[in-house]
Amino acid sequence: MPQYIVLQVTLKEKLVGTASKNLGELEKVINDQAAKGYRLHTISTTSAHSSGIGGGDRIQATMVFEKL
Repeated sequence: MPQYIVLQVTLKEKLVGTASKNLGELEKVINDQAAKGYRLHTISTTSAHSSGIGGGDRIQATMVFEKL
């Protein structure tokens, strides 16, 4: 088994307000890795504005998980 795993999740901001509409997906990824014996070691984010259909900002969360 690898000692480290790197995963990315894209969070989509709601059109109105500042809350992300898919934080549950981020939580699921973290809990799934914890169940496999990994812990969240590092997380970094980048953001971008989307002016296309559907609008809203996007935040790319990159997470590094470490084997316990």
